[in-house]
Amino acid sequence: HWQVPVAHCFGPPGHYKRKFCTVCRKSLESPAFRCEVCELHVHTDCILFACSDCRQCHQDGHQDHDTYHHHWREGNLSSSARCEVCKKTCGSSEVLSGMRCEWCGILAHAACYIIVTPECTFGRLRNMILPPSCVQLFSRNFSKLHCFRISENLQTESDEDDDVDGSTQGSAKDVQISTDSSKQTLKIFDGNDAVKRNQFRLISVPRIAKNEEVVEAALRAYYIIDDQQEYELQTFTQQALLSDDVINRNDAAEDSNLGSIFRESVPEAWIIRAKPKDEEVIRIYPAWLKVGMAYVSLRVNKDSTTQTVIKEVLPLLGRQTECLQNFKLVEVLMGSKQVQRMVLDDRELILNRLKDIRKTSIRQMNQTRFYIVENSKSIVRVNLFVGGLPPQLSSEEYTNILKDELAIKTNVVSVSHVYQAQGAVVLDISCFSEAERIYMLVKDTTVNDKPLNAVVIPEVMASKIPQNCCPLLVFVNPKSGGLKGRDLLYSFRKLLNPHQVFELTNGGPLPGFHTFSKVPSFRVLVCGGDGTVGWVLGALEEIRHKLVCSEPSVAILPLGTGNDLGRVLRWGAGYSGEDPYSILVSVDEADDVLMDRWTILLDAEEPAEGAENGVAEPEPPKIVQMNNYCGLGIDAELSLDFHHAREEEPGKFNSRFHNKGVYVKVGLQKISHTRNLHKDIKLQVDQHEVELPSIEGLIFINIPSWGSGADLWGSESDNRFEKPRIDDGLLEVVGVTGVVHMGQVQGGFRSGIRIAQGSYFRVTLLKPIPVQVDGEPWIQAPGQIIISAAGPKVHMLKKSKQKQKKTGS
Repeated sequence: HWQVPVAHCFGPPGHYKRKFCTVCRKSLESPAFRCEVCELHVHTDCILFACSDCRQCHQDGHQDHDTYHHHWREGNLSSSARCEVCKKTCGSSEVLSGMRCEWCGILAHAACYIIVTPECTFGRLRNMILPPSCVQLFSRNFSKLHCFRISENLQTESDEDDDVDGSTQGSAKDVQISTDSSKQTLKIFDGNDAVKRNQFRLISVPRIAKNEEVVEAALRAYYIIDDQQEYELQTFTQQALLSDDVINRNDAAEDSNLGSIFRESVPEAWIIRAKPKDEEVIRIYPAWLKVGMAYVSLRVNKDSTTQTVIKEVLPLLGRQTECLQNFKLVEVLMGSKQVQRMVLDDRELILNRLKDIRKTSIRQMNQTRFYIVENSKSIVRVNLFVGGLPPQLSSEEYTNILKDELAIKTNVVSVSHVYQAQGAVVLDISCFSEAERIYMLVKDTTVNDKPLNAVVIPEVMASKIPQNCCPLLVFVNPKSGGLKGRDLLYSFRKLLNPHQVFELTNGGPLPGFHTFSKVPSFRVLVCGGDGTVGWVLGALEEIRHKLVCSEPSVAILPLGTGNDLGRVLRWGAGYSGEDPYSILVSVDEADDVLMDRWTILLDAEEPAEGAENGVAEPEPPKIVQMNNYCGLGIDAELSLDFHHAREEEPGKFNSRFHNKGVYVKVGLQKISHTRNLHKDIKLQVDQHEVELPSIEGLIFINIPSWGSGADLWGSESDNRFEKPRIDDGLLEVVGVTGVVHMGQVQGGFRSGIRIAQGSYFRVTLLKPIPVQVDGEPWIQAPGQIIISAAGPKVHMLKKSKQKQKKTGS
């Protein structure tokens, strides 16, 4: 009874191994649902019986308090789990056993957890969790998937498309219709709602069963643990059901042997009914946090109304001096998919209300609570981030586009933030239905052939964040590294607050930075390849001036291949399935280091060749950012061959430079394979001409790892140059003589030819030449390339060397 009504966040069903269903406690062999933000797992045909008791990750105007209690969830613990109270093993891989707090991770037996202090302090990760009491989101019409910005297409790789429809739940799977003539199969409905939807459960009972045994079996089928004396079974005409029988719905192949039995004896149908009562005890829950008291029990009779209940309950909660008019009684249905609230009329007779609910559905009665709530002004405020708009327009121009395209109602919608460089705005909407309409419409709207995207943004109340708390903003590229990105999204949402975890395929890095823009101090974790890291660092550079914490430190969890930056900062060559919890602990213990970033200006002097009509516009100068390295010649050419394969299917190809129009289409056949690069380019370092040896590739390196971990500069000392560092404001320039030389560097047998070290470079291209920056290749027309240091150095997190300090998980 410590839970608060919070709906779960279910995606489409999938296959989960070694997990148990919260409702029937059996293992999940068949497709099942799981909540994306807590540990709830449930069979598709048990989901109706699950209760809305998810983690409360934000304040939504209902049960808001700043103190958090443990959020206990039973089962699905590892078999090595140990109880905090008695220190004995409390997990199991055989049954649903043991309790775990879904915020701090504390573990206990079902018999021991009751004596754990109720207040939760968020455990080992408390300094990096975004505290739920600091996040506000009013989301009435939005599904939980929208609130947590979870893209629906990403969730599960279900082995087969299971059409999950509640209509035959509890069907033949659970009940082997016995050919044994001493047994009979009955259809059981739990109320008028189930009859309307033809949703029943089957039970099998002996033909000579006593009435109580049948009632008990029926209640058990609906997971109702009340005293069976309070219920009876009522039959109703077979005729009504024959027309739409379960046989016609079930898959013929699976149940062919069933059919024959059914046809001989259509099972009788019964409805569970509650016997009428003249008085009963109900529980009233306070909507505010009352220490040591989850609810009060109250006896109601046939004269009790909403008003008399409020009057009796207030003194029991210590609020006797307050005026009755300030309170209301709310009926809350904690169904598995959503939480529905209804304010009861002052004159409503409580016993009649209970009778009506039970008549509709005994199961729903089981999921219904009554809350006493203080009247307060209800706030309606939805923040919607809309991206994909044309860049560099004014607030008025953006408003006009949205009026034209989405017909926004300006009396309830205003533009609260504008990100001109990125072509994005944040809308402040004071009407739920308008917010939902815009959200749904944006998905199908394009402006200048570019699709718009919309993201529901929570509001972070920065003033409430505790002093020592430095929340972690997590970006995951779910397309990187096979499907590992998707698994990490799921793990990080559960270990942290899902509101601090952002999918980069859902509007890029900007929604995340905007959400954290008022947070006084935060860190960033980027999960993806080097390209993804560059994308996030580039976005940070552009939006830095709008952040209160303008220089957050950035950690990397490398996914996919390459990952030179990840290697240099000790995060490894690529994620191979380590425990996500220990990754977060490593981020917490990581050291802050500075890293240079570089700006590359590309200015083509003559028109790009190969224009169809022979007349071409000169290319305007392009600017790209570089973190790792920039290569000209052979290194870029090999990279380009690889990318051209991807270019055949542009749908699969998402490059962070692609949109910047850096690609200049010049035929690859124009490139000579002789060692003549030094004749086709000129190099100036810090205003001095540098003589180039005979080479086929020239590479500028910022970090001591190139092409997936090779050391191009080499380790021997050399009195001509400083020892390279990632924060010395210098780039190293190295040459390679060809493919063979590159192979030897990759293999660790040789290093490159050291050419120069400096902070300002001008390269003159006399011919079209392949160029690559951080793994993104294109062909650059003749002209100038200028490389210089970009803005302030960026703060990165380097994994700490010392073994992790053993800390309570």
